[in-house]
Amino acid sequence: MSLETTITRAWLRRGPLACALYPVSLLFRALTALRRLLYRAGVLRAAGLPVPVVVVGNIFIGGTGKTPLTIWLVQQLQAAGLTPGVVSRGHGAKSGGKGSAPRPVTALSTPAEVGDEPVLIATRAGCPVVVGRDRVEAGRALLAAHPQVDVIVTDDGLQHYALRRDVEIVLFDGRGTGNGWTLPAGPLREPPSRRRDVTVVNTPQLTARLAGRTANGGPVFQMTLQGDVAERLANRHERVSLAALAARPGKFVAAAGIGNPARFFGMLAAAGLRCTELALPDHHDFLDNPFGALDADVILMTEKDAVKCAQIEELRNDPRLWVVPVAARIDGALAEHIVEKCRGRTFA
Repeated sequence: MSLETTITRAWLRRGPLACALYPVSLLFRALTALRRLLYRAGVLRAAGLPVPVVVVGNIFIGGTGKTPLTIWLVQQLQAAGLTPGVVSRGHGAKSGGKGSAPRPVTALSTPAEVGDEPVLIATRAGCPVVVGRDRVEAGRALLAAHPQVDVIVTDDGLQHYALRRDVEIVLFDGRGTGNGWTLPAGPLREPPSRRRDVTVVNTPQLTARLAGRTANGGPVFQMTLQGDVAERLANRHERVSLAALAARPGKFVAAAGIGNPARFFGMLAAAGLRCTELALPDHHDFLDNPFGALDADVILMTEKDAVKCAQIEELRNDPRLWVVPVAARIDGALAEHIVEKCRGRTFA
């Protein structure tokens, strides 16, 4: 974790370490641009699907809030009368290596089998979800199993150019573009100038800075992640507001195994909760029970972490564990924009 922290901090400024790695990042950027060009020229073939494809992704390595945005978008598409399905890579799954077949996410699927985020999406959005390394094959498998689906949303996959897409949504969080450099000198998979149809940011300060920059990024929409209650892991029907929880005496710990734990910690602090922060690696499997030796009366965790903890009996029955569900809040004009593009698409 110390190496990861050092690199992450280096990516937020153009310090000595980032500058030393800058020549390598130029090579990475050139190779990335060449790959895009080969797809654009048809040298590398991209495959389409018979329904519109909306990609929710990021250029900043790690989590920026794609899963809550995907859930929100699916719910908005459903409200507009469409029947969406979701394709995901299935990060964190123990299976699903190169060459493996796409796998549907069912009521019996576990995070170890299909990944934590797909389980959360299927549970919260109530739509068909298929995971697979090859997004084209995953999309075809989803449509074969659910022919009623008329739009596919891909959770991540922005750089998976083998799948043609109709709409690209690029999400940023409070870290913005970091130091603005690509890997390994910076945190970006692609340069900030990368074209996309829509830009979504989940911090007001960054929204203000990006406002009006629509040449490459399309319209800019602000997203906020809101969580108002905590639910006991052992019984998700037992709820308490964060405000009421903050008024209780005791020792509180906030734990997060997501790409940007600071975002979760900041939300709890804004709700008045004073917590000891426990940042865990993204997609942490919790098999080591990081809470066993903690001196805490209440341990608050993300919903993404909860889907894995609920599979482990020792954690599932720990009365200290509480889940904080979050929901994305975005201008409804974004959904209208996406629906319009989907309905304007010529179907194969």
